[in-house]
Amino acid sequence: MSNQSWPGVSSLVLNEPLLWEKGRPGRVGVSLPESDVPAAPYEAEGMVRTDLNLPDLAELDVVRHYTRLSTWNFGVDTGMYPLGSCTMKYNPKINEKIAALPGFAGAHPLFPSEYSQGALRVLYETEQMLCAVTGLEACSLQPSAGAHGELTGIMLIQAWHRAQGNTRTKMLIPDTAHGTNPASAALCGFSSVKVPLGPDGILTVEDVAALMDDDCAGIMITNPNTLGLFESNIKEIAELVHARGGLVYGDGANLNAIMGYAHMGHIGIDVMHMNLHKTFSTPHGGGGPGSGAICVSKTLVPFLPGPRLVETDGKLDWVDNSVDAGGQSIGRMHPFWGQFGVVLRAWAYMKTLGPDLKRASELAVLNANYIKFSLKDLYDLPFPQPSLHECVFTDKKQEEFGVSTMDIAKRLIDCGIHPPTIYFPLVVHGAIMIEPTESENLEDLDAFIEAMRSIAELAETDADLLHASPTRTKVGRVDEVGAARKPVLTGDM
Repeated sequence: MSNQSWPGVSSLVLNEPLLWEKGRPGRVGVSLPESDVPAAPYEAEGMVRTDLNLPDLAELDVVRHYTRLSTWNFGVDTGMYPLGSCTMKYNPKINEKIAALPGFAGAHPLFPSEYSQGALRVLYETEQMLCAVTGLEACSLQPSAGAHGELTGIMLIQAWHRAQGNTRTKMLIPDTAHGTNPASAALCGFSSVKVPLGPDGILTVEDVAALMDDDCAGIMITNPNTLGLFESNIKEIAELVHARGGLVYGDGANLNAIMGYAHMGHIGIDVMHMNLHKTFSTPHGGGGPGSGAICVSKTLVPFLPGPRLVETDGKLDWVDNSVDAGGQSIGRMHPFWGQFGVVLRAWAYMKTLGPDLKRASELAVLNANYIKFSLKDLYDLPFPQPSLHECVFTDKKQEEFGVSTMDIAKRLIDCGIHPPTIYFPLVVHGAIMIEPTESENLEDLDAFIEAMRSIAELAETDADLLHASPTRTKVGRVDEVGAARKPVLTGDM
C-alpha cells in the first residue's frame, strides 16, 4: 500500500527556515505603550546578555511560524494515539470550557475558604467520586503525577509499619511492573524483590508466598498488568500478604480497563493511585500536567497527606491532621490544592458520564480485543487469551525478514498513526503494546488494523522501505541513541 492512499498524509515543505533566519533588522513584533514612569538606569554589570543574536521579527512572522510548527506535531486530536499503558484517550472539550470559567481559572489558593467554596466543592466531590469508583474509604488529590501518587502510597505503607513498630526493608514488585514502582520503593528506603511472571502472564500465589517474609512491607501490583491481563489471583495474594503482616499497593495506571467494575477494597487493595490525566480524560503528554490521586482503605486514612478537606454543616474547610496537631499524617505532598486544573477536568468528565464511566471501560476492552483478534494471524501473540484494555504483540514473525518492532512503529507514522508503546513490558522481547482506549470508532480501528496488515505484508516484500521509514515527515529516521547521549540543547546546529 502506498503512502498516497492514506488520507491526511501529504508532502511537507522541507528545509523550512528557522525562526532566526526569518528575522530582518528593524522589524518589530510588538508595540508597547509609552511609559508613564521615569526611566531608571540599570547598572548591574554582567546581568544583561548582549550575545544572544535574537532575530527582529514582525508579529505575522512569529504567528505563522508557530502555527506552522503546530501542524507538524501529532496529538490525540490529530489521529489515533494507541500508546499502551498511557491511555491517550480523547479529551472532551466541555472539560476545557469548564476549566476556563473565570471563577475557576481565576481562583487563588490563598483565598480564604469562605470565598473558595465552589473550588473546594469540586475537590470534595472528586474525592467522593473516586472513592465510589474504587470502593475505597478516603482520597487525597495532592499527588501531582502517577509516580508522585506511587511515592505517596509507599510512604503511607511505610508510615503504617512504623506506627506498628515494624522496620521492614523490602517490597515485592512483579517483573511486569512499571519502572516507577521500584523507583518509588527505593525512595522510601525499600529494596525491590522481583516477583516472576507466571506461565499465563499473571502472578501466582505460590511465587508470592515464596518471597513474602517478615521483612517484606508489602507488594505493588498493577491490575490489569502491563500485558493487559487481569491479575485473577489478586484476592488470594492480598490475603497472603496481609496474613504475613504486609500491605498491598495497587498501581492504578491501567484503571481504564476496570473502572467501576473492580471493588479495590474487596480484592484487598490498601492504597491505590489513579492517573486523572489518563483514566479521567484530562490532557497529558510532554511531561505534564498530571494528577496522581490516591485512595486508601480505613487502615491508612490516619496517615493521608494533609490538610484534609472536611464538610461541616454544608461548609467545606481544611482540617490539620499533621503530627504537630496530634495526627499521624505523612505531611504535605503538594502545596495548596494539588493540580486543581487537572482535577477540575476530571470532575467534569465524571459528572458528564456518571454511571456510564463503566461503559468507557467496556468499550476500551472491546476495542483492544478487536485489534488483538484481528491481527493474531500476522503478529506473534505471546499471551493469546482475551485481554483487557491493551494487547501485546511481538516482532517474532517479522524478524525472519529482518524487520524489527522499531521498523513497524516508524512505518505507522507514514500511515498517519502514532506508534504504540514499543519494547515494553521488558519481559516480552520486541514488544508492541497497543491501547486503543474507548475513544476510537470502528472505522479508526479498521484503519489501524489495515495499516498493521500492510506493514506485515511489506516485511515480506519490501523490508528496505520499512527500514527507511518514516519517509513523509519533516524529520526522518533519527539516531535515537545518539540523540539521547549527545543531545543538542541550543539553537546552534
